[in-house]
Amino acid sequence: MVSAANDQLGIMSLRDALRLAGEQLLDLVEVAPTAKPPVCRIMDFGKFRFEQQKREKETKKKQKIVTLKEVKLRPNIEDHDYFVKLKNAQRFLADGDKVKVTIMFRGRELSHPELGRQVLTRMAAELKDLVILEREPKLEGKNMIMILAPKVVQPQQQSQPPQPAK
Repeated sequence: MVSAANDQLGIMSLRDALRLAGEQLLDLVEVAPTAKPPVCRIMDFGKFRFEQQKREKETKKKQKIVTLKEVKLRPNIEDHDYFVKLKNAQRFLADGDKVKVTIMFRGRELSHPELGRQVLTRMAAELKDLVILEREPKLEGKNMIMILAPKVVQPQQQSQPPQPAK
């Protein structure tokens, strides 16, 4: 049990803790339910929730929303055009976005899907230091699609907020 002034009050029964919190016109909040014995704190729960929501809003502002950007190619693309598209993909990945690389086939080009696969594997090989191959090249209708995701460290999961004791 911890008081509103962060003083250790020791182990006490729930009835005594609730009475003590009631005398101070504050709430009894369980802050560590998994601890043995559970740790409770006397505080203003409304103020605590407000502060917590404010912190969550701040962290939400700092989070990057990952979007999916698309780079479209042809199976027999010229080198200069290929490098322009590669540079675009690198820029998207540097911004933290996923990249969907699409090879568009027309007419008889569809009879040689290995040409499109070569272009996609070449791009994946040139970007291998920056990306994780999220989806292998796959033919879908007249397009061959591959999805690349930037290599980043996953953020830690947030813990559940404490619940007030009843």
